[in-house]
Amino acid sequence: QVQLMESGGGLVQAGGSLRLSCAASGSIFRIVVMAWYRQAPGKQRELVAAITGGGSTNYADSVKGRFTISRDNAKNTMYLQMNSLKPDDTAVYYCFFKLVSTPLEYDYWGQGTQVTVSS
Repeated sequence: QVQLMESGGGLVQAGGSLRLSCAASGSIFRIVVMAWYRQAPGKQRELVAAITGGGSTNYADSVKGRFTISRDNAKNTMYLQMNSLKPDDTAVYYCFFKLVSTPLEYDYWGQGTQVTVSS
C-alpha cells in the first residue's frame, strides 16, 4: 500500500508564491508518472503539471512559465513551485502517482491541499 501526503497549501496574495510537496510512503516500486491536479469549486479536476519517470515534464497552458514541477527520487517526494499566483489558481490541489509492477499499474491520490489566492 502507498500513501501520499501533501503539504504546503495556504492563503497567498496575488503575485505571491507557494511550494507544494507530496511525499510518498509504503511500497514504492516503479514510478511511471507523478502529477499535480487541481479542482476549483464547480469545475472538473484538471491536470496542472506532470513529470515522468524519465524526467519529462508537461504543463497546462494556464500555468506555463509560472509553475515548476520537480522531484527528489531519494525522498520519493514531488514538488510544485507556484510563482506569480493568480486568483484563478485557487483550488484544491491533488498529487497523483502512477506506479507499475508489471503487468499491473496502480494509481494513487493524495488527500488534497487547499490553495487560495486573494486579489
